[in-house]
Formats: sequence, structure tokens, C-alpha cells
Amino acid sequence: MGMVIGVYGLGYWWASYAPLVHWPIVAVGLLGKLFGPIGYVINFSSGAAPAEFGYTLITNDLIWWVPFVLILRTVHLKTQWKLS
Repeated sequence: MGMVIGVYGLGYWWASYAPLVHWPIVAVGLLGKLFGPIGYVINFSSGAAPAEFGYTLITNDLIWWVPFVLILRTVHLKTQWKLS
């Protein structure tokens, strides 16, 4: 788990210098931020995760939706998803 977090951190760091160029890293980050809450809902509904854990989603996942979506929207409008 720690290695995955470290790899995401490096990817975000590189993408922060030119997010419109490195938008695939931003897209993967957004997918992670979407699948995290989905996984929580599945685990919560099966009784495997306590309700209190949901609070961590606010700072860990949900607040990141806004900047990631804004970056990807800009990529779409300016580059039409080109990789160069």
C-alpha cells in the first residue's frame, strides 16, 4: 500500500509542473479518487467498514475531484485529449 501511495505522489509531483501535458496522470488520479468512495460504499453496505471512516473520504478523495475535473476539462477544451 505504501508503495502505491509513493508512486501516486511522484506522478502528482511530475504532473504539477505541466498538468495539461501530463493529463493522463491526472486522469488516473481522478479514477482513484472516484473508486475509493465507491469501494467505501460497497464495504460500508456489507458491514465491513464503519460509518466513521466515511469522514476520511472528504479530505482523502472528495476535495480532489474539483481540481482534477477542472484540469481535465481544460485539457479537453484546449487540446481535445492530445498526448503531445
